[in-house]
Amino acid sequence: MSDAYSRPKRRKRISIRSWGTFSAALAGLATSGEAHAADKTTTTAETLTVVGSALSQRNNASANPVQTITSRQIQRTASTTIGEYLQRLPSIGSSGTTNTQTSGGLGMSCTDIRNLGASRVLVLIDGKRQVQSASSSQSCVDLNTIPVDLVDSIEILKDGGSELYGADAVSGVINIKLKHNLTTGGFTVRGGITDQGDGQTGKISGHKGFNFDQGRGNITLFGSYETVSPIMQRNRAWARDPQVTNPVSGKPAYGSSISTATRVMDPAGRFNLVQSPNGDFTPFSSADNYNYGRDGNLTNYLQTATLHGQAHYDVTDWFKPYASIFYSHKTTQQTQAPSPVTGSIYPSTLPSSFILPSGNPYNMWGQDVNMYKRMDAFGDRQFGQASDTWQVNAGAKGHIFGGWNYDASMAYGASDMTLRAQNVVNYNHMMQEMGVRQLTPGDAHSAVVYDPSVCAASSGCVLQNPFAPWSQKAVDYASATISNHTSYQLRDFNFRVHNNHLVHMPYAHGGDVGLAFGVEHRSEQLSFTPDPLSNAGDIAAANGSASATGGGFNTTEVYGELNVPFLRNAFMAKDLSVDAQGRWSRYNTFGSTQIWKTGINWAPVDDIRFRATLGTSFRQPNVYELYGGRTLSYQSAHDPCAQVSSYGALSGSVAANCALQGINTASFVDANAGKIPTISGGNPNLQPETGRTWTVGTVITPRFAPHLNVSVEYWHYTINHTISALLPQYVLDECYTGADPSYCSDVSQRTTGNQISTVQTLYQNLGTLREDGLDFDLSYNIHLFGKNYLSLSNNYQQVFGYNQQNEPNGKFYNYTGRMFNQTGSGIPRIRDYATATWSHGNVALTYMMSYTSGMVWNNGTTDLTAKTAGQYRTPGIFAHDLTLTYTLPHWTIEVGVNNLLDKKPPFVLDSYFNTAAALYGEEMMGRYVFVQVGSVF
Repeated sequence: MSDAYSRPKRRKRISIRSWGTFSAALAGLATSGEAHAADKTTTTAETLTVVGSALSQRNNASANPVQTITSRQIQRTASTTIGEYLQRLPSIGSSGTTNTQTSGGLGMSCTDIRNLGASRVLVLIDGKRQVQSASSSQSCVDLNTIPVDLVDSIEILKDGGSELYGADAVSGVINIKLKHNLTTGGFTVRGGITDQGDGQTGKISGHKGFNFDQGRGNITLFGSYETVSPIMQRNRAWARDPQVTNPVSGKPAYGSSISTATRVMDPAGRFNLVQSPNGDFTPFSSADNYNYGRDGNLTNYLQTATLHGQAHYDVTDWFKPYASIFYSHKTTQQTQAPSPVTGSIYPSTLPSSFILPSGNPYNMWGQDVNMYKRMDAFGDRQFGQASDTWQVNAGAKGHIFGGWNYDASMAYGASDMTLRAQNVVNYNHMMQEMGVRQLTPGDAHSAVVYDPSVCAASSGCVLQNPFAPWSQKAVDYASATISNHTSYQLRDFNFRVHNNHLVHMPYAHGGDVGLAFGVEHRSEQLSFTPDPLSNAGDIAAANGSASATGGGFNTTEVYGELNVPFLRNAFMAKDLSVDAQGRWSRYNTFGSTQIWKTGINWAPVDDIRFRATLGTSFRQPNVYELYGGRTLSYQSAHDPCAQVSSYGALSGSVAANCALQGINTASFVDANAGKIPTISGGNPNLQPETGRTWTVGTVITPRFAPHLNVSVEYWHYTINHTISALLPQYVLDECYTGADPSYCSDVSQRTTGNQISTVQTLYQNLGTLREDGLDFDLSYNIHLFGKNYLSLSNNYQQVFGYNQQNEPNGKFYNYTGRMFNQTGSGIPRIRDYATATWSHGNVALTYMMSYTSGMVWNNGTTDLTAKTAGQYRTPGIFAHDLTLTYTLPHWTIEVGVNNLLDKKPPFVLDSYFNTAAALYGEEMMGRYVFVQVGSVF
């Protein structure tokens, strides 16, 4: 809640010693000798308002652990988006969505703090809520829509902030502070490319600001355009052959068992054949798998255009109106292999298996057979997303009387996205071209017969030999382009008053009591409208069926904060203060609730400070979690009946349960080959999450070492009634091992070919999650000699425990140091990000290093071991970057290399890219070089 729109003032030098702030913020990494000379002058203390408090407090006087990142720190990296930069920070988890997630990410960038999920972090812009963007199954503040060049700094509150900001801020708050009150013009041009000649990036941005009426008002305008080219999966040797099995011994399988050659299987498992190039049929083997890695993207194509304007005018001290408008247009694209056809999926009532009836003249087996085919005649699938996001903030602030000030604001934002898919298969039309008719229409498991009249009765339909090349007329009739639409709206009204000097404590060495309170009314609505073909279930399963989503909520809330400085400048109490925050909320969906937070900050002397916080949290389910329609995705998992031996002592139970379904596990073949059709969606019976967070730490700023800042913080989260969806492998294992037969109700009836039809993993209240760990941060700015300066920083996180229940009152699973290889996310025990900058006059050289510790693979239920898997752990990995900066009076030139040593990402069996995209995005691109030129005039 920063005072972003106050009247422009002469800048004061600030002694910044905030927790976790890199030394780059301390000295600006010194781009000129004059900047360092200025460090020798006397500094003046100044009060600031930072995220986590509604009151202005002296530097370093807050109990809240807040990390601040400056725009210079971001600019010196190769990061083209805010989300890419945040992934460098140890506190940012891997359960969000990044630009390297081309399957299911849909071009969105959703961040996450401490691996607690994107739905539990609140992203603000200048202390105000921002409208979310929505895809077919998730919503978040899309960081791809916020240009890096518009950012002045980013504050990360890492102990929860629901008491001041509302229900979303369970794990913390990310406040993106934009540049304000500019009186200059400027532009920035940037270009980059990998050493493989792909992944090109280009950016141009500009700004112009000016004061008017003798500095009482200011108008600042900003615009940018950016494009990021994709990297194809086939152009990286480590990714071009996706591995899908992980046997203890023998050769693993690669690619999909659904190939462009037609595959035919007997439902009873007596034969499993594939068509050879000469038209004959031979036994199918993994050598016949299709390498889908040669067709798809490794990273997204991204294009954004942004306009931003802001203005304020100080009419009087008590009335200072302000307004801002933000607009972003974003386009993203992905390419995937041609569509596989295996049958239908909910909500479709078309045949659940792709059946060639016995009466078909091309059926040489005299019985119904199941077919599996990748429709290469239709071409690669092309996915594109186009979104428009805009928001208007307006309000007024000013002085009331005495020390009281107010801030009244409103915000309205909307985000609309169109999701387009080309070259997908209209399964209904394909069945007509095959002459397939269901004996019981409306039953996906109905018997079928050959009836060519179903094609003759449909205009444009032509009968097709399934074993011959598809004619263009047949392709035109059975191919489709679908368009889904999402919309998200935010309305937020907020009125706050505060007084930093309400009353002075009535004794010597007392401080000024601060008080702030306010009221907020917020409403959010979301809608998802699928294409009629998707909604009807006519699209082939691999491209997903979907049902509509619609809903929203509103809440009225009252919040407050009281800061009591008991002692100032006393013996053994340079500073002793207690802060209390609280919030009462009334939701139209769940009634009323209240949460609170308290903190203590004690500095016995200038050199050391101790602090602690304790707070509660409440998170109501978001719109998708409550009202989300059913959607289909293919998630990494394996049919238990195809890998019985991997269950060890439980193998007998798995084999017995498979036999009850008529499956001979000795000869059964999993046609899905590492991908299970998974139905996800909302659950109107969800209950809110509740939680408690506490931190305790110290900050050391020794006077004998000026500009040295060392902080250590222990943190602990407990979240009850966690809202999440289980992994499909967990559901299958609990069912087939007999550990919890109730999960069998989430596994649909198998297809007529004995393949898993779907696994349902709807949102539910799972149980309790407990996470704790330690942060260690250091920043140090050193004058070496003459014009030579060295700036060091280090940001370290160690997770001690990440324990989660997957059902209410169930057992706790220890996921600390585990990699969920099937989803590509993980919880490393240690992450570290360090930088070192040497500067001499106008030249600065910055070295950046990041480290992620190794992890043991886990399938959601158990750890993989040498007895159950060929590979079962990921090693630790270092990455190195280097940037050279040269500064002239009105120009800044930067040249950088990202992933200097061209480190390859470690192997992870995710069945997509052979690595974990959410963790190793920098290594996935390879070595990347960039040049940036900026001018201010």
